[in-house]
Amino acid sequence: MEGSRRIGVYVCHCGGNISDVVDVKKVVEEISKEKDVAVAKDFMFMCSEAGQKLIEDDLRSGKVNAIVVASCSPRLHESTFRSAIARAGGNPYMYYHVDIREECSWVHEDNKEEATSKAIRQVKMAVAYLRHAEPLSKIRVKCEQSVLIIGGGIAGLRAALDLAETGIAVH
Repeated sequence: MEGSRRIGVYVCHCGGNISDVVDVKKVVEEISKEKDVAVAKDFMFMCSEAGQKLIEDDLRSGKVNAIVVASCSPRLHESTFRSAIARAGGNPYMYYHVDIREECSWVHEDNKEEATSKAIRQVKMAVAYLRHAEPLSKIRVKCEQSVLIIGGGIAGLRAALDLAETGIAVH
């Protein structure tokens, strides 16, 4: 699949949380020169419906088949973007989330040039990762539903009783 990778990079302004420090336009400009980057865009709020639609439209049109989003913490929006990718028919595992809010703009607010340089490096690393990534698919693994309770005090006994009442084998 290498060589046929078409990576879309989407950089968020986060309403100024990022773009007040990181030169988002420069990040997009530099990343657009990277091998296998087919699309590089910035948007005020990537997590918004309109921002997600940018990604979905590029996936549906075939412009891209792997996604990098550079925005806030993945804790907040990684699932948001994976869902958008899945809605568009893309593989939600051909995705890399780069945190340039907490890791760049917030920690380097006194040095905008370094914040921008670091953001560019982080996004380039994400592009390199996706360049070599293999698409994944969900699998189901059969497992035995049982639990080992260590400790026979009140908490251990209560846990054992509660789990046993749900039908889980308790040891």
